[in-house]
Amino acid sequence: MDAVRLIVASRRALTAGGDVPHMLAEVWQAQALAQAIGSRLAVLGPAALRGEALGLTELAGRGCGVLGTPELPAGELRAAQLTELGDARQTLVRLGTLLAETGIALVAIACAVDDEGTYWQCVEAIDAADESRDRVLHMLGRLAEEDGVPAREAG
Repeated sequence: MDAVRLIVASRRALTAGGDVPHMLAEVWQAQALAQAIGSRLAVLGPAALRGEALGLTELAGRGCGVLGTPELPAGELRAAQLTELGDARQTLVRLGTLLAETGIALVAIACAVDDEGTYWQCVEAIDAADESRDRVLHMLGRLAEEDGVPAREAG
């Protein structure tokens, strides 16, 4: 499935809400998708993005790692459904939005939970989502520079 369609599906699932375990699973799904997109960009994306894309893969992987792997029904891992990237710029713009919404969802979860362990998981996952989004924005800046647009106007 196309990266943009998977991002849209992840955004819908994230904004649909649910209990804490469900929301943490959706956050994990978003980070796993960011990891898969980073990996695909590192191999098949524009040459100017490949190093940054590897960094995105590592950062998003850290976001998955702090949350632990949720139990998902067979076939529901969105990252595994990624078959094509499509336009790198459009994919990155939408991924940046998904990662921002992921951070917002994690803040809401952290504010609502009573147990300290989940709170600190959320704090670490917020950091990973924020750093992943920063990496995406940096890659968008690189694409803009390739097109001759000053980075400050790309954004």
